[in-house]
Amino acid sequence: MSMDLNDLRILVTVFSFAIFAGIAVWAWSRRNQARFAEAERLPFLDEQPTDGARHE
Repeated sequence: MSMDLNDLRILVTVFSFAIFAGIAVWAWSRRNQARFAEAERLPFLDEQPTDGARHE
């Protein structure tokens, strides 16, 4: 039995889905929740200039 192009396509699709599922599980895990919550607030933090000058 030899592997043809369709078998290779199936293998790549299954492998890609497994990688996607692994990333999704990692991103939604409770262990990373605090770190991601902190990262999502970063754009909204208004850092005060240290030299007293206002930057607009």
